[in-house]
Amino acid sequence: MSRIAKNPVIVPSGVEVKIAADNINVKGPLGELNQALTGDVAVTLDDGKVSFAVANDSRHAKAMSGTLRALVNNMVVGVSKGFERRLTLVGVGYRAAVQGEALKLELGFSHDVVHPLPKGVKAECPSQTEIVLKGYDKQAVGQVAAKIRAYRPPEPYKGKGVRYSDETVIIKEVKKK
Repeated sequence: MSRIAKNPVIVPSGVEVKIAADNINVKGPLGELNQALTGDVAVTLDDGKVSFAVANDSRHAKAMSGTLRALVNNMVVGVSKGFERRLTLVGVGYRAAVQGEALKLELGFSHDVVHPLPKGVKAECPSQTEIVLKGYDKQAVGQVAAKIRAYRPPEPYKGKGVRYSDETVIIKEVKKK
């Protein structure tokens, strides 16, 4: 069994967990998330703790027990506290602004890039060169951040582009004759 799966997920107050035969539902003050279950992992809820055990002795079941524990923990943290991802725009004339349910980006193209935000993900722009994505689904927040970064990833010679705020870009030396 995975070492991660041996630790139970502690359910804080205000978060409700329901376990059915084929899925697990986590509901909290920020939203509601579902996760499909397989027959490889036995999930139990008692005294505010969600425990995970291997149902059969296969390698796949052992791996899935830790994976499912991490997914459920992210669901519990997401509906209680939420997740946040910060992006920084580096470059002359690179700007970002929130327009309703979309994010308008000026990234040096001949046109503005308008990126629609999915349900459950909200964006804020504290300054013109900063984007803060917030949401209760860790996967959705990370995916939106990756798609926005993909419009103009940081280039290695000047470092211009969209980068995560904690990302370090290694600048290459210019080629010499």
